[in-house]
Amino acid sequence: MPDLLANLNPEQLAAVTLPDEPALILAGAGSGKTRVLTTRIAWLLQNGRVSPAGVLAVTFTNKAAKEMQARLSALLPINTRGMWIGTFHGLCNRLLRAHYHDAGLPQTFQILDSQDQLSAIKRLLKALNVDDEKYPPKNLQYFINNAKEQGLRSGQVEANDAFNRKFVELYAAYEAQCLREGVVDFAELLLRCYELLQHNEPLRVHYQARFRHILVDEFQDTNRLQYAWLKLLAGQHNAIFAVGDDDQSIYAFRGANVGNMADFEREFHVRHLIKLEQNYRSHGNILDAANALIAHNAHRLGKNLRTDAGHGEPVRVFEAATDLQEANWLIEEIKALINQGAARQDVAVLYRSNAQSRVLEHALVGAGIPYRVYGGLRFFERQEVKHALAYLRLMENPRDDTAFARVVNFPARGIGARSLEQLADAARLYNCAMFEAVPYMTGKAGTNLGAFVKLIEQMRAETRQSTLPETVEYVIQGSGLNAHYQTEREGQDRLENLQELVHAAAAFVSEEGYGLDAPARMLAVRSRAQALPGTDGEAGGTVVDADTPIEMTPLAGFLSHASLEAGDNQAEAGQDAVQLMTVHAAKGLEFAAVFVTGLEEGLFPHENSAMEQDGLEEERRLMYVAITRAKERLYLSFTQSRMLHGQTRYNVRSRFFEELPEGVLKWLTPRVAAGSRWTGNDSAWGRNWFGKPQAPAQPEAWAATPGDVALAQRSRAAEAGFRVGQGVFHTKFGEGIIVGLEGSGADARAQVKFGRHGTKWLALSVAKLQAID
Repeated sequence: MPDLLANLNPEQLAAVTLPDEPALILAGAGSGKTRVLTTRIAWLLQNGRVSPAGVLAVTFTNKAAKEMQARLSALLPINTRGMWIGTFHGLCNRLLRAHYHDAGLPQTFQILDSQDQLSAIKRLLKALNVDDEKYPPKNLQYFINNAKEQGLRSGQVEANDAFNRKFVELYAAYEAQCLREGVVDFAELLLRCYELLQHNEPLRVHYQARFRHILVDEFQDTNRLQYAWLKLLAGQHNAIFAVGDDDQSIYAFRGANVGNMADFEREFHVRHLIKLEQNYRSHGNILDAANALIAHNAHRLGKNLRTDAGHGEPVRVFEAATDLQEANWLIEEIKALINQGAARQDVAVLYRSNAQSRVLEHALVGAGIPYRVYGGLRFFERQEVKHALAYLRLMENPRDDTAFARVVNFPARGIGARSLEQLADAARLYNCAMFEAVPYMTGKAGTNLGAFVKLIEQMRAETRQSTLPETVEYVIQGSGLNAHYQTEREGQDRLENLQELVHAAAAFVSEEGYGLDAPARMLAVRSRAQALPGTDGEAGGTVVDADTPIEMTPLAGFLSHASLEAGDNQAEAGQDAVQLMTVHAAKGLEFAAVFVTGLEEGLFPHENSAMEQDGLEEERRLMYVAITRAKERLYLSFTQSRMLHGQTRYNVRSRFFEELPEGVLKWLTPRVAAGSRWTGNDSAWGRNWFGKPQAPAQPEAWAATPGDVALAQRSRAAEAGFRVGQGVFHTKFGEGIIVGLEGSGADARAQVKFGRHGTKWLALSVAKLQAID
């Protein structure tokens, strides 16, 4: 038999060899918790303290369950397939399949996933003639699942007003429908299994006698019902071996209750609380930052991570003037890391809000760096963004049947699949687009389709003289998308992405040199065609050469831009690519280099945290998770101003910076007084917006890396005598004011606001701007 205890540190050894009684293991980030869990099971089996059939191991993902089984197979020469190792839902399904009759279920009951459940709720509302605008299906879905996760049936839910009473009534009707059809949703799996054990004493006693050892991974993520289910199985005598980290509890919005850890310690009279504090992932400066930050949380069980890997490199901090400058700095640092031999897949860019990814993706596409959005879709591929773009495509080209089919009934307008089939038949019969075939439709379908056509034509008319950002904003509101997502439980992210689409439109107009006041849909599209002489006796004519640029309307150009970015630079499976993700999605992962972006008050910590009980503590735990993803290098960045959710925000840097030890930080940009708002000072050029010189703050000493040198080169645009706020003259556009500077050498650019020509980005090596007083 292998020596299972070899190479365990003292804390891990103590946890693995605990006596047969309840225990709580506080497993810090990177402390080897999976190794402790699997070694604990193997040690129990090897020493005959339990048989394979007497072990119940609970994980939160199927991936974790498979990894645990694989590690056990490597540790011991036994077949682990018969062991009860799985997720809460998987284990409950296994119990219900074995005791379906006692649970009041048909033998062949089916499981509804989230989408199937929503479809079932929509059918229910339609059958009961319930107004789905007053009682949105997704809201009802959330209401039902939340009640079940609290262990409440429809008859146990308190309803204190008419609206909630209706939801309770619909919950009861939904229960009856599921029972009639022999189906269960995910929340029902756990609730039905809990009720089975609670009300069937012989069965409960049987499983309590069988599972003498219950091991639970990620205990901090358990909800109220999951903890109650575990207590039923444990009874008075079984040993629960709970492994978790209260400092990484970041899923309160999904129902996770970090208080379960303290409740478990109290209710089970836990004598053994072991802290796994030896970290095998990160260098010392990264851990010192994480420890100092999380120490500001009051409600924690407490631990302090340490490492034998040495201090490593300091945590780099960058302050940018804008989110665009933040993205450009990030690109330069990633290039420097790659040049130093780092694999792209070992570099992660983290952000608090999904909407932040748009600017970062745009910069990565422009730099030709492959990337992958982990656990989500790229910006222009997200459902709500594609819906908004479909409306815009229809306004530009009503014959676009793909766009028509996508949004004709989204948000819902009572236009069903049968009506669309009839419309498609009419379009084929009359050889026209579906939009043009609507007048041939009659009855209720014709009325509803006609209202949709009228909506598109009205939006076209209303935005004829509007700028591109104004048009996008109007469509988001006028189409009903904004109102629709406001009713969704997790619709805030979608609303933020829609507002970011407005910002994307504004950025596109600026980057492509359109005037800021140019209408999104110009009446005439000018073509820079060139007259070419005829050949072989043919008459000359106006021919558009392949190299001749064609001017498009701002809207048409933006739609092309969106399509190209959606299909560009996304890494293929297995390709070495930079990883982009939200901090929530990063939990459980690790990378050699990690960038945490957007560290500004109101963004990270999120503004919603101020309105929620213990909201700031959860945000701090989220930041702790972000920091502890990094193994070797950690970068933190924030901006003085950011275009987010459709508006420019002038920012205060995150309070988290004041909670980090100064000794581990290396500021790549000059320091500004703590908590100060940006007042127009551009630290890179040492000038204010009005062009008056001021003494720049002195950065702290640091050893320059290639990325740091690239950063310093940005100031060279000022060497040519240009500065933000300076007046300049251009031979074509006339006089203007510089409102932005970026790049260096041949790549230096100036953003200049001209009078009637709007704001334009100009390459300084080409534009030949003349400075004027």
